[in-house]
Amino acid sequence: MDLATFLIQCLNAVQYGLLLFLVASGLTLIFGIMGVINLAHGSFYMIGAYMAYALAPLVERSVGGGFFVTLLVGIPLAVLLGYVLEWLFFSYLYERDHLQQVLMTYGLILVFEELRSILLGDEVHGVAPPALLAGSIPLGDLMTYPVYRLFISAVCIAVAAGMYFVIARTRLGMRVRAGASNREMVQALGLNIRLLYRIVFAVGVALAALAGMIAAPVSSVYPGMGGQVLIICFVVVVIGGIGSVRGALLAALLVGFVDTFGKVFFPEAAGVLVYVLMAAILLWKPEGLFKAA
Repeated sequence: MDLATFLIQCLNAVQYGLLLFLVASGLTLIFGIMGVINLAHGSFYMIGAYMAYALAPLVERSVGGGFFVTLLVGIPLAVLLGYVLEWLFFSYLYERDHLQQVLMTYGLILVFEELRSILLGDEVHGVAPPALLAGSIPLGDLMTYPVYRLFISAVCIAVAAGMYFVIARTRLGMRVRAGASNREMVQALGLNIRLLYRIVFAVGVALAALAGMIAAPVSSVYPGMGGQVLIICFVVVVIGGIGSVRGALLAALLVGFVDTFGKVFFPEAAGVLVYVLMAAILLWKPEGLFKAA
């Protein structure tokens, strides 16, 4: 493997890992802070991808603009969807056991898949990247790397920095951390913990939908795409530590490198290597890389 090929694989690993982080960060917020096992989280990724496909022509006809305007329209819609879903369904799950959480969220997967099939069909769709980011940059004499993949990495890094600032440096983040550690005490102090959880859930849904929207031009849009990303995101959450956003970031990057270079050097075992990584880390640190933060 020459230097240019190695660099391209490193960039692919970072981009894949950061995209996984964007989905897994929402999952770890909901799972670690609210205590809800949300099997429907992958469906929010799928919804985001289908929004990128379906909203683009509507946005073009109504307000003009392309992919970036679609993102600006889709993110508030995802926040609204998360807020409504928490109010209608998830707010009743906090005191229920995990089996009821699993059954209800699995039921939501079936509902979302059926609605997707009715509204948009079962075909595979492509989403064009914005013309501004459609080019490539040269790496060596023969290799090039798509600018849009660098854009995906930049968006994920910006979101990660924003999440760190909000959780660690703001009053809202302090309340979220307090609600995660002692829900009853936060309620006794007069804070509306239900509204706080509703905001956290809406943000988690928006993060997954944003990941689906920016990934759509790279991975295409197809039925069942949410189920594939859900499994690997649970691996990321477990490796990083349930409830830890920084753990999710490190774990996602580890998974990205193991998966990418595993497909290069050990293609026959590539599908197993990520789970071997998870088993090894849990043997070393059963609670994951970091505690909730």
